[in-house]
Amino acid sequence: MRDAVVVEAVRTPIGRGRASGSLAPVHPVDLLAHSLSSVVERSGVDPALIDDVIAGCVTQAGEQSANIARWAGLAAGLPESVPATTIDRQCGSSQQAVHFAAQGVISGAYDMVLAAGVESMGRVPMGSAALPGDSRGIRLNERYPAGLVPQGISAELIGARRGISRAEMDEFALASHLRAAAAAQDGLFAPEIAPVKVTRPDGSVVEVAADEGIRPTSSLAALAGLRPAFYDEASAARFPEIGWSVTAGNASQISDGSAALLITTSERARELGLRPRARLHSFAVVGDDPFLMLRGVIPATRRVLERSGLRLDDIDLFEVNEAFAAVVLDWRAEIGAPAEKVNARGGAIALGHPLGASGARIMTTLVHALEQTGGRFGLQTMCEAGGLANATIIERL
Repeated sequence: MRDAVVVEAVRTPIGRGRASGSLAPVHPVDLLAHSLSSVVERSGVDPALIDDVIAGCVTQAGEQSANIARWAGLAAGLPESVPATTIDRQCGSSQQAVHFAAQGVISGAYDMVLAAGVESMGRVPMGSAALPGDSRGIRLNERYPAGLVPQGISAELIGARRGISRAEMDEFALASHLRAAAAAQDGLFAPEIAPVKVTRPDGSVVEVAADEGIRPTSSLAALAGLRPAFYDEASAARFPEIGWSVTAGNASQISDGSAALLITTSERARELGLRPRARLHSFAVVGDDPFLMLRGVIPATRRVLERSGLRLDDIDLFEVNEAFAAVVLDWRAEIGAPAEKVNARGGAIALGHPLGASGARIMTTLVHALEQTGGRFGLQTMCEAGGLANATIIERL
């Protein structure tokens, strides 16, 4: 019976998604190409053996349009014979890339695949792909006549209905920064990061080797001083229960970055002298309420555990994407996972959330963290726009 294993996993550092960000001068094609070439170089595999490149990217417009996976593969020096495709499952795009790659390998359609993701949010702003017009159409609007809401309002509603206070959200955000800062200080991220040489507008070249968004000096007082990010009068009138607790400080950062994993079978790895590092054990993808769109992580977690035959206590590390503190706190209250096992090295609040790259970034971090801690099983899940969520369980080998 065929399986799917990760033999190498790397990511770029995560830069702030703004003009002054550390990775802002890097074209997104080159940003993705860097992760692709780095994972191939570290593995030592002949790139001609790669059957496909599957990359996630959310805002496929401008510099990220026209199948960025193909252009990045060529920019990375892969043979022209290696195909590539770009997929979009919103924030879970590159986690879905991992699923598709692993499922293709297990089925026998592939022997070796690069699963990756990229987003340069500073160069291609979120929402750039949406042209003027109604993106939902008559029939969808008829199904939800009261109207769907943006993600920020969804996060506010989740927090209000769960009874999560502003203080709890800010405490969670601070913990994310402190955990990420400690991991960076201890060198735990270094093995997974492929430093990027960046040519600045003045012609100088610098090497970016660390995540830019971590704020080790943050404080509860500083977080408490931030204004609500999504308040508007119409939503306040429609949802009087909202306490307006979501801020830029307890939500994910706008970021630039990429990540890539090399996936093959255990048998193929042995043939090529590669070391399998983690087995892709179980997969789930769910649809959930598109109104409270960010709660899909809860049924996704339950489904992947059921499919795996594992219990919650069997999981050594959990990674729940920190789109908003409210999402993870709601998930934790519902699922019952121990706080110390959830996002033990921080998450998107501290590290950043380059949309199409985050699934592969988190998976890369999870593979390395299991190796460094000696844990066996890791579970990763991500909320996605439209009421979607992916969940994956990996097993360290």
